[in-house]
Amino acid sequence: MPRTQRDQIDLSIVIPVYRSMAVLPELIAQLRQVLDNSSYRDRFEVVLANDCSPDQSWKVIKELSQQQSFVRGISLRKNVGQHNATMAGLSIARGKIIIIMDDDLQHPPAAILRLAQQIEDGFDVCYTRYRERKHVAWKRWGSRFNNWVATLMLKKPANLYLSSFKAMKREIATTILRYDGPYTYIDGLIVGATNSVTAIDIDHQERFSGEGNYNLRKSLSLWLKMATGSSIYPLRLATIAGFCLAAASFVFFLYVIIEWLLNPNVQPGWTSVIATVLFIGGVQTFCMGVIGEYIGRIYLRLNNTPQFVIGQTTFDDEAVGDPAPVRGPTKRSIARQ
Repeated sequence: MPRTQRDQIDLSIVIPVYRSMAVLPELIAQLRQVLDNSSYRDRFEVVLANDCSPDQSWKVIKELSQQQSFVRGISLRKNVGQHNATMAGLSIARGKIIIIMDDDLQHPPAAILRLAQQIEDGFDVCYTRYRERKHVAWKRWGSRFNNWVATLMLKKPANLYLSSFKAMKREIATTILRYDGPYTYIDGLIVGATNSVTAIDIDHQERFSGEGNYNLRKSLSLWLKMATGSSIYPLRLATIAGFCLAAASFVFFLYVIIEWLLNPNVQPGWTSVIATVLFIGGVQTFCMGVIGEYIGRIYLRLNNTPQFVIGQTTFDDEAVGDPAPVRGPTKRSIARQ
């Protein structure tokens, strides 16, 4: 059936896609099976945002969009990462409730209805908690560390796990789309937009095929986005470290003076001098690095570095783009082919 009016879509499912050509047909089949047997039948859409995947994911997306009217695809001109690709998907989503999920079928499609129900019950956002994660050990440990840091920096509730599988109201999506910087951390934007957040428990499934796309380097990059893109806590930490170092240096200076007055013949130790110099130099370098991260991000934002660039779509819709006015010069670009 034709779906040209936004009010005809009650549920949008936004999925960033990367190296997933083998899993997409099964993912769409499971989503349709779940939603065709629900109250959202004929009133849902699946937005697949191809993050410049090097495999044939875009070809598969175009085929699926021809076979299934509820599938809408966009393809980005450059790889911009999961969070920016998700923002691209959000920018064309039309549903009153929006679900964000991964493309690997580790997020069970059956949980979508439970997530949507929480939004219908009045919550702005609903996250998921995994009963038993199927990730490798280092990812689980890294996730716990990231969760602890996010609690400290973003002031999120300590018992809230920032999962990539979540649901939100249309209004929250519109709010976070006002952010147009190149370094997006969606969960930081969500936590900063509302306190009406809940969570449900789900089972974490094995990957349908292939391996995860997040390696250690990409995980560290995402962590830096969270740390420096959504909080000034690292700057405050650098300030506190500098203050503590100055206080320790003053105490050490007093100790040296007193030691010299009591024992004029004691020669100053070379080891202690070198250790002090190296310690101070290390702290200064760390603080300069933190400041440099912020300055670099400010430069890229002032330089109008795009958040994402849509190269192709599987539909012809004049509404493609930001669903709400964006303050300042736009950092999103759309060029249909």
